[in-house]
Amino acid sequence: MRAMLLEKPGFPLQLVDREKPTPAAREILVGVSTCGVCRTDLHVRDGELEQTEYPIVPGHQVVGIIEALGADVTGFEIGERVGVPWLGFSCGRCDDCRMERENLCPDARYTGCQIDGGFAEYCVADHRYCLRLPARYSDLHIAPLLCAGLIGYRAWRMCEAAAHVGFMGFGASAHILTQVARSQGTSIYAFTRGGDLRAQQFALALGAVWAGSSEQSPDRQLDAVIIFAPAGELVPRALALVRPGGKVICAGIHMSDIPSFAYGLLWQERSIRSVANLTRSDGIEFLSLAEDVAIETEVHAYPLEQANQALEDLERGNFTGAAVVQVA
Repeated sequence: MRAMLLEKPGFPLQLVDREKPTPAAREILVGVSTCGVCRTDLHVRDGELEQTEYPIVPGHQVVGIIEALGADVTGFEIGERVGVPWLGFSCGRCDDCRMERENLCPDARYTGCQIDGGFAEYCVADHRYCLRLPARYSDLHIAPLLCAGLIGYRAWRMCEAAAHVGFMGFGASAHILTQVARSQGTSIYAFTRGGDLRAQQFALALGAVWAGSSEQSPDRQLDAVIIFAPAGELVPRALALVRPGGKVICAGIHMSDIPSFAYGLLWQERSIRSVANLTRSDGIEFLSLAEDVAIETEVHAYPLEQANQALEDLERGNFTGAAVVQVA
């Protein structure tokens, strides 16, 4: 099979020929159709996640067809379409796993980080961490739901049904969640880097009630702000935007250092919370919601051999919406 392999951090992915993997007892072999491109893939490429095991095939928003089943696999059939998300394994024994917080399992392993991912023609995945996908979405358009959607949804739930929510960094997650928010009557305020008028217009077209740069302020205090951009300096800025009792949710797996700030920004029971990974329950719940809410993902397709270009375009903000590697 062909695969885009990252030999070591700080270098481009290389197109290589590899043996097609064979599924172990609890694994399924997936013939990959598409794989979404995520900012986390940039962190893996750049060596910013300590847990990454190199060499690695990145990609953790995998859509494909089951081609083979391990001996202990139950509940899936050959020919069925599945999604393979970021969380690829948890121990099932620790306190967090027993309390359905497997996203915090100390022995968790992640697709495209420690387990070879979807920038390849085939991958294997533990069937317990694979997701059935709503039939209404094409392979190309559902791929971003498997991380941009799932991690974004976990962050969204932490806002606890806030009426006025800000999104800092209007990329793949924000463009999906804006549509979810509209379906639930929530008002979204989009903050973009610098004077990115294209991103601001994109946000308004999706239904945001306000759009501006991160230095600007809407005409009201917000109930919550979700920070998607990996920029620690946005945390004090977000605190200044939320009302007393408001929440700042840091949704990225990696962020630059947060600068010191006056206690007055945090006082009056404002809070800062991070999002770590996802649970299987998040996946089932969000994809069930996606059955009912028609989420229109804006996608930009790249062939497998152009995965490096997709990562570069993501890093430079060369598109709105999401990038997807189209394999099959």
